[in-house]
Amino acid sequence: MRVLGGDPCVADDELTRLRGFPEINKEELIRFFTLTPADGGFIDPGRGRSPKDRLGLAVQLCTLPWLGFVPDDVASAPPAAVARLSEHLQIPVGELRFYGERKQTRTGHLREATRYLNWKPAKTLELKELDEFLLARAMEHDSPSLLFRLACEHLASSRVVRPGVVKLLERVATARAEAGRETYQRVRHLLTPKLMSELDGLLAVDSAIGTTRLNWLSKGAAGDSANAVKAELDKLGFLRGMDAHILDLTSLPAERRRFLATVGRRLTAQSLDRREPQRRHPILLTVLSQSAADVLDEVISLFDQAVSARESRARIKMRDALAARAAAGEGRQALLDEILPVLVDTGIEDEMVGGLLRNSIGLERLRAAVAQATGRLPRDNGHLAMLDNSYSYLRQFTPDVLKAISFTGGTGSEALMEAVAILKKLNADGARKVPDGAPTDFVPAKWAGYLEQATRDRDVTAYRHFWELTVLLSLRDGLRSGDVYVPSSRRYADPASYLFTPAQWEGQREQFCQLVGKPTDARLALEG
Repeated sequence: MRVLGGDPCVADDELTRLRGFPEINKEELIRFFTLTPADGGFIDPGRGRSPKDRLGLAVQLCTLPWLGFVPDDVASAPPAAVARLSEHLQIPVGELRFYGERKQTRTGHLREATRYLNWKPAKTLELKELDEFLLARAMEHDSPSLLFRLACEHLASSRVVRPGVVKLLERVATARAEAGRETYQRVRHLLTPKLMSELDGLLAVDSAIGTTRLNWLSKGAAGDSANAVKAELDKLGFLRGMDAHILDLTSLPAERRRFLATVGRRLTAQSLDRREPQRRHPILLTVLSQSAADVLDEVISLFDQAVSARESRARIKMRDALAARAAAGEGRQALLDEILPVLVDTGIEDEMVGGLLRNSIGLERLRAAVAQATGRLPRDNGHLAMLDNSYSYLRQFTPDVLKAISFTGGTGSEALMEAVAILKKLNADGARKVPDGAPTDFVPAKWAGYLEQATRDRDVTAYRHFWELTVLLSLRDGLRSGDVYVPSSRRYADPASYLFTPAQWEGQREQFCQLVGKPTDARLALEG
């Protein structure tokens, strides 16, 4: 194992692999190991080169654009590649075994191929540019293997010959270390003594919860019960108490923030505590900031799930009630089947119909059918009435959710947002009666009848129940559709935030129109 920059980076067998030829696929074989007439002239025997030197030079000439460097053991090139060049140059494959017996020959040929292909060696200027590139990438990614691959791609795109594996890995390790220092410098202004103390407090076991706050924040909800919602609300309150929701970490690239937050959640509190403050505190900052967004989204999601679970249960009860109602009405249906033929028989005089039905069916049976009569069902077949049975359960957490979260409505949701604000005030004041004039425009037609009936009955309690339930269900539906959103949320953000602003689009328009083959002038695009 080779250790670079204090980190075990690459095993010895991996170093050997990176220094040699990899396997080649058909596409690479055709793309890189096809000689042009100009290439043939460069390798021409008129230059006094022996067959082995010509074949070895051809391998180097094709390998450099393929790999960005040429392995020392040129003779170990993929057999398919050597065979392709051998056939083109009319030189036996076996000649390559003797190539490079003198190191100076191989080195000299590489310099010639580099000049011919307009590549350049990695000197001071090229290495400085590489270091700047690696630092920028290391601020986004911390994987040594990924950074190594990106470095190779950068060098190849700049036509710079890749330096040795160890030297390149050392620069990767240096970039990773520098990224850590740069990260600290970018967030240093946030790290007040008070905040640093609070961050370190996340690593101590809190007797109130029986674990560290870091571990507590990293654990998701165990279900969608009222207690689970309240547990997430506790986390949200704790995070806001530390001002986690207003931490501005935009000075760090988004990938860097995600990486550090992942590290913070993966490591134990003891491991983090052993790290020096310059490495520990940026990690805890990102955990705190990301947790604020994650917990907020979790609270909203659990609100949706908990309300929906009770709604589904009410729907099942409604279907059972409808089935029982249908079964109980079989007798009345049979009675109707006997009555209708008499009513539609025009041969029976109208004044005789009543007596005929009473005599044939029996007055006792008719009276029993009247006694079994049930009222007409509302438009939703009693679904909202069944949900009202869960009103007390929903009240265990919905007032807290409404208090903790600021909902914002888009166009067309003004009535719902006004209703949410009124419900928040009712909850805060402990009032029971919905004020006169409270909006109902958002209430679907299938539920409007409940409010109308409660108004006719002057039943303040029933009106409050049904009105509040329609507010909660409409709020849930608005969150799902995007008509209602939550500032600072990721999952329930304003849909417009995913769109380009006019200023952003101005900078992207030309490139996008080129990609799709459309004119940048909207009028011309419409005419076309």
